[in-house]
Amino acid sequence: MTLSRLAFFRAGGSALPGYRLSLTLTLAWTGFFIILPLSTLLVYPWQGGTGSMLSALHDSRMLAALWTSFSCAAIAAACNIPCGLLLAWALARGNLPGHRLADALIDLPLALPTAVSGITLATLYGPHGWLGSLLAVFGVSVSYNKAGIVLALMFVGLPFVVRAVEPVLRNLPQELEEAAHLLGARPWQIFVRIIAAPVLPALITGFGLAFARGIGEYGSVIFIAGNQPFKSEIAPLLIVVRLQEFDYPGATAIALVLLCVSLLSLALIGGVRRRFAVWSEPA
Repeated sequence: MTLSRLAFFRAGGSALPGYRLSLTLTLAWTGFFIILPLSTLLVYPWQGGTGSMLSALHDSRMLAALWTSFSCAAIAAACNIPCGLLLAWALARGNLPGHRLADALIDLPLALPTAVSGITLATLYGPHGWLGSLLAVFGVSVSYNKAGIVLALMFVGLPFVVRAVEPVLRNLPQELEEAAHLLGARPWQIFVRIIAAPVLPALITGFGLAFARGIGEYGSVIFIAGNQPFKSEIAPLLIVVRLQEFDYPGATAIALVLLCVSLLSLALIGGVRRRFAVWSEPA
């Protein structure tokens, strides 16, 4: 077995055409563009010693910005679950007029520059915007507070939920739903016992991707958030502020916390997704 593995790695093209070249390019790309920057970010904050790192982390403004980013990202990702499920259901099961255009518009937040998204949202939901002025009549203010942050993060995170759920709904055999209906199952029973099982792991995946994107979002948020310290200031903006102040330890400390939380959340959500993946076949 060991000799066969060595022969596979040494032979290159005899086992798999272009194996050596593809492996070299993959390792080089992964090393230079992913592992090296992340390793630098993990090592650099500790160069000044543990004391300087702990003092940089013991910052009330930084803790408030981190809480704002994490809480708003979690709320936005949670709000995107029902919205994304409904949109994915309409795209996968409905043949409504204009569904191709709607399918293309789902990916629009991913294609638009984040600054354009932020300016658009601020224009619409600002105090004198089309929607903001209507909401102000009822005493609702969306811009320049945490509600605006959640709205912006919902806008950029919705495609992740829709694209994670839509393929599952398309591949779900409708014969199972028809059989359950013929056996006397009610609509809510069909949804809970047949549809929810395969869709739940996809929803968890979409939530994790939307949350990870939300905690690092910058351009679409700063125009509508107000950026008030201890109120509506996000962690990515505080990183820019620290860099402008030449406070590199403080900036890298915030970046390190964001990186660790992102990796931890993705790992945790991946474990939860595998736990609830009752529809998938065992490996």
